[in-house]
Amino acid sequence: MPRRLRKSKRLNLKKPTPPTAVQNRIKVPLLDARNLVKNFGARRVVDGVNFTVEPGEIVGLLGRNGAGKTTSFRMAIGMLEADEGEVHFDGRNVTTQPMHRRARFGMGYLAQEPSVFRGMTVLENLLAVLELHEPTAGGRKNKARELIERFGLRHKAEDLAETCSGGERRRLEIARAMACKPRLLLLDEPFAAVDPHTVEELQGEVRRLAKSGIAILVTDHNVQQTLRICDRAYILHEGRNLAEGAPKELINDSVVRQAYLASTFRGDEFD
Repeated sequence: MPRRLRKSKRLNLKKPTPPTAVQNRIKVPLLDARNLVKNFGARRVVDGVNFTVEPGEIVGLLGRNGAGKTTSFRMAIGMLEADEGEVHFDGRNVTTQPMHRRARFGMGYLAQEPSVFRGMTVLENLLAVLELHEPTAGGRKNKARELIERFGLRHKAEDLAETCSGGERRRLEIARAMACKPRLLLLDEPFAAVDPHTVEELQGEVRRLAKSGIAILVTDHNVQQTLRICDRAYILHEGRNLAEGAPKELINDSVVRQAYLASTFRGDEFD
């Protein structure tokens, strides 16, 4: 039976209820963003946003330009500091922790902008990241080769990163992120400026990562391609949660269509 679409409600953080024995057995989300607020000057761009991601789950954070999705995403990863609210990772309050500290806890980030070292080979790109995680040269090389095989980059291993196609570059960026052994991967506009074939390749990679148990949070302007891989998604509107649910539920919701998807949006593949 499909899950009923839930309109989001703001969490009450002031008077927490002591957990019962039953509640203690409930799985805690890996990422839990609670009542996030962000102001830029006199303008409040995020006003009480909430979202969660569990291990092995792909969750979308979507909305129109100015809806607050990018700002909320950046507060989750630590690029921006929340004015109010909290970010919890694996039960730990990381709200005040900088981005590099969150990375040590297991939060990985794939930026929209190219992040590879263009003047280094594909292999060297991976070895550079592994310097921080593998103590021996042999261990770094073995891990780099493993990642190259895993992400289909063997034919490019000794080539400069600047020679990679859009899809190869994105796979290299994901491989670099995975070198840090993240438990959560935040993907910022992963489908931007890539061709349809590359989009399909990236979708396959994301699904494989989720099947391995990694939690995925993705934000992208390409709503159809994002919903295609999501288990569920949050729709933000004017800085607040509008709705949350499975892709089919969101597509068929009249409020979501009016505020975000528009009447011309085709969702036949989700039927």
